[in-house]
Amino acid sequence: MSQQQSSFHIATHQIGSGRDRVVFFHGLMGRGKNFTTAAKGLAESHTSLMVDLPNHGESDWTERFDYVEQAELVAAELSRNFASEGPVNLVGHSMGGKLAMTLAVRHPELISRLVIVDMGPSKGQAPDRSKGTDFTHLLGSLKALDLAQVSSRGEAYEILAEPIPSRVVRGFLLQNLVRGDDGFTWQPNLDLLLESLPVIGGEPEYGDGSFGGPMLWMGGAKSDYVREEDAPLMKRLFPQMNKVMIKGAGHWVHSEQPEIFLEVLQYFLANTEAA
Repeated sequence: MSQQQSSFHIATHQIGSGRDRVVFFHGLMGRGKNFTTAAKGLAESHTSLMVDLPNHGESDWTERFDYVEQAELVAAELSRNFASEGPVNLVGHSMGGKLAMTLAVRHPELISRLVIVDMGPSKGQAPDRSKGTDFTHLLGSLKALDLAQVSSRGEAYEILAEPIPSRVVRGFLLQNLVRGDDGFTWQPNLDLLLESLPVIGGEPEYGDGSFGGPMLWMGGAKSDYVREEDAPLMKRLFPQMNKVMIKGAGHWVHSEQPEIFLEVLQYFLANTEAA
């Protein structure tokens, strides 16, 4: 383990007291608590680790965005703590899905079951502003906000109404606006994330590895992120891949269809024959 890995702080908190263990990776501009509803639903059977990924929430920042580097940082954290006694289940959404895929193929010994939510393994689709997934526009709108003139989160919410009409997307993004001693600031590494969007939306360096355990590829039926042309690469990386599409859900499957998401997740994690 490198000195950087041992000193890099990754913020986590746990929910539940079940015997089995599951780790949640959020998407771009998210944080661990985004999966609180699912973790509470699993609380009797699972102990969930909610992770703030690097450059997000209360975790440390990196100097560049690199999926392999971040996978190694998170793998080191899991090896020291949550996965120190054996492999754990891993659920990753969107950007967190690509990070989860990278970690699983590089450190399959840490993972027992893998769930990738609404994200493919290769370069993503062109962003669709009408679906709230154009992060160049979204993050650019946040950066353009003059925080020195913002007196409350509610005021920021109203100012962003024109560039970001979706109330849900605005609320999701504004969870990252925090008040400090000198006024409001963005908690994530906004500048790095904005300039790194081509890398974030690109294909990580998976190498020649693979993850041979049970794997679920879950997508929203109204989303464009799970594409049939990505199936061969997914099958190479994850030979035991199963795919399921959730009706009535777009990109944020776990928040748009929380009950169905939890039901599918519970079944997959509990089904010893799911492969």
